Amino acid sequence: MLRWCVSPAAQSWSSRRVGTSIGRSAWLERREEVDLLVVGGGPAGLAAAVYGASEGLDTLVVESTALGGQAGASRNIENYLGFPAGIKGVELTGRAITQARKFGARPATAYRAVALKPGDGRHVVELEGGSEVGARAVVLATGAEYRRLPLADLSAYEGISAFYAAGPPEAQACGGARLAVVGGGNSAGQAAVWLAKGGAIVTLLHRRADLRETMSDYLIRELERHGAAVRDRSEIAELHGSDGRLEAVTLTDGTRLPFSFLFFFLGARPCTEWLGDTVARDEDGFILTGPAAGSANLLETSVPGIFAAGDVRSGSTKRCAAAVGEGSMAVQLVHQHLAAHQPAVVR
Repeated sequence: MLRWCVSPAAQSWSSRRVGTSIGRSAWLERREEVDLLVVGGGPAGLAAAVYGASEGLDTLVVESTALGGQAGASRNIENYLGFPAGIKGVELTGRAITQARKFGARPATAYRAVALKPGDGRHVVELEGGSEVGARAVVLATGAEYRRLPLADLSAYEGISAFYAAGPPEAQACGGARLAVVGGGNSAGQAAVWLAKGGAIVTLLHRRADLRETMSDYLIRELERHGAAVRDRSEIAELHGSDGRLEAVTLTDGTRLPFSFLFFFLGARPCTEWLGDTVARDEDGFILTGPAAGSANLLETSVPGIFAAGDVRSGSTKRCAAAVGEGSMAVQLVHQHLAAHQPAVVR
């Protein structure tokens, strides 16, 4: 049997053709010139597109895969303001895409950014396939990929009973429930303590023999103080439940434990490799902004006129609502930058 081998570049070209043929994606020329280029089509990028286009900026959004990002793939987002019963990720991001188009923003999918060339008053982003976009301002909203366990049907639980962050909404929802925090780093320890303080019955699962190898002593003492159980050498092999509601997990040693919620703290990898050293990044690759990057503007990077918003930004809260807020705030800072760098009028 013969098999066709299609290169990633050819797949991107095919995806662009399909997208443009059904009116879902813009077809880009070899060279585009815009006021605002948004790289990344998740919640932060779509918010920047809505506010940028609605406020008169010629706005282009490029996304390497599908618009919506991780939020678009979430089965249900239950902690988004204004939706007490939750909202499907595809519905929320679909509305955002429609809204962006309504104001004239152009979303272009299957265009992967491969290089950023900062300039004086105009920055250039090179795209896979040879196209390039010149922009007076750029918002980097490429997000981060959370490390996920290779578990069957995990996606069915994400956003309902499996999470990658723990804050007040989650603590309130989990009060009195049995839950597991998966991870052995300080972020996992802090989340476990936070959730235990909220009244949850917490078990920390980690795969090493000794938690002290990866977690600070003070956090280990806090876990003990707040009654969080710790299971060493524990890895999840199977999830049990229905309709996104977790009932129990089975560990690799065969032990079955009853949990209603899971919180994963396995780290995240920002989608920033393509940037190289053009903007300052922290040791984990997340983009530095504000004072940490030598800028007076909260979301501006080390290069004037280039901003970062959402999960890709160092220090961000890694939440859908926060990403939307940062994307919209970035546009205000873009306007300030453009006003301060208007070309001189020749008389």
